[in-house]
Amino acid sequence: MTTDTALPPPAATQDRTDPPAPTTGDSGKWLSLIVLAMAQLMVVLDATIVNIALPTAQRDLGFSDSGRQWVVTGYALAFGSLLLLGGRLSDFVGRKRMFLIGLIGFAVASALGGFAPNLELLIVARALQGAFGAALAPAALSLLSTTFTTPKDRAKAFGVFGAISGAGGAVGLLLGGVLTEYASWRWCLYVNLIIAAVAVAGALTRLKDDPITTRAKIDVPGVITAVGGLVGLVYGLGKVETDGWHSAAALVPMILGAVVLVVFVLIETRVANPLLPLRVVLDRNRGGAYLAIGIAGAGMFGIFLFLTYFLVNVLHFTPVRTGVGFLPLLAGIMLSATTAGSILVPRVGPRPLVPVGALVAAGGMAYLTRLDLHSTYAGGVLPGLVVIGLGLGLVFAPVQNAATSGVEHRDAGVASAMINTVQQIGGSIGTALLSSFAATAGEHYARNHAPTPALAAEAALHSYHTVFWWSVGFFLLASLIGAVVFRSGPLAADPDAPKAMAH
Repeated sequence: MTTDTALPPPAATQDRTDPPAPTTGDSGKWLSLIVLAMAQLMVVLDATIVNIALPTAQRDLGFSDSGRQWVVTGYALAFGSLLLLGGRLSDFVGRKRMFLIGLIGFAVASALGGFAPNLELLIVARALQGAFGAALAPAALSLLSTTFTTPKDRAKAFGVFGAISGAGGAVGLLLGGVLTEYASWRWCLYVNLIIAAVAVAGALTRLKDDPITTRAKIDVPGVITAVGGLVGLVYGLGKVETDGWHSAAALVPMILGAVVLVVFVLIETRVANPLLPLRVVLDRNRGGAYLAIGIAGAGMFGIFLFLTYFLVNVLHFTPVRTGVGFLPLLAGIMLSATTAGSILVPRVGPRPLVPVGALVAAGGMAYLTRLDLHSTYAGGVLPGLVVIGLGLGLVFAPVQNAATSGVEHRDAGVASAMINTVQQIGGSIGTALLSSFAATAGEHYARNHAPTPALAAEAALHSYHTVFWWSVGFFLLASLIGAVVFRSGPLAADPDAPKAMAH
């Protein structure tokens, strides 16, 4: 039995009178948002919180810089390559079930990593975190999409969810700094057990799910080509940072990965139960959301990675002060995401908001190019962070809403997985490109200036400026795509909602 034949036609779906209620009562529905937001926060902050802990972990366990890269790459490979499978499984076996599996598995993997006595076990734990994160992230977003079905409620819920997605990296920097400095790097992993325990208790009592109406077969050729292609692409981009763009170790996996992904798309047009139904991505609003968030995600690495270098190397901030220094970014994202999400998205849709938000973020990044070796945090960094945060909040909330709007419940999991997939790929591309541009700019500056005691610091600052300008370019491109691709007007109503809820 296929997915397409097992479901009633659209008209019948809309006319049914007994749709399952995802939660009981309005208060239960909003409590479920807290549970889903906690899970999203755990996944998002994990990248930056572990990065803060890595230098200390390296000294403690005694591994090399190449080993340090695999602690990051192991997570990225598993997470990025398995997201589409995780999203489709949540559609087939139940979103709440996959949500709980992801939460518990992520917690167990975090405990394993926190206990790790050597590099090998730490890498295994990080890969397991990525695998269970790939089950958890799309399940959380799809539960949000199927729980909040009216435009007004969706806007509020996605405003909060988008704010957490955008601000999670800054939270990770702060929490990672505090835990590393005052406890142990191992607590940067153990903290997930606390978050997961609360989220599991909330999920068991507050979350409900649509009943499974079909038992479609998994698209095995699609799974193999999607996982293989994404592994090649993410691995190759990860090798760029250490081996350069011209190395076979980077180019061969990227080229093979791209070719395999083309094969994946061809397979999806021919199989009865595709892993990624092309109807999900070919919608203008959803396609625009995926493009915009992927490109904006690449630009964000100019903030979290290279502005961190400036705070630590130029302003000599401690890990805790660095985390605190990013709080204005978090505040800006929270403010604009919740405001835009609850008030503006239901009225105007994403088309005016995403381009304006990306332009504002580009302006904030351009302001950071004024930084010099004598800049202060208050006068040089703070205004740029606030402006960038306000801009990104206008991007994240509408884009995550658009990425799952108008999609049938049977496709909610894979539609949610796509936005996480493009964020992961965008982040990998951003890391590879911006790291390469920074290294080239710094070396070129050092070669073309007379040696002085300050030359190394000046060359590093020049590399930061180069990255900031490239991030400006990424945000401008995201703005252009938002203006051109998104449809005008409010987002489509949930096609599976009963008529009384859809208007």
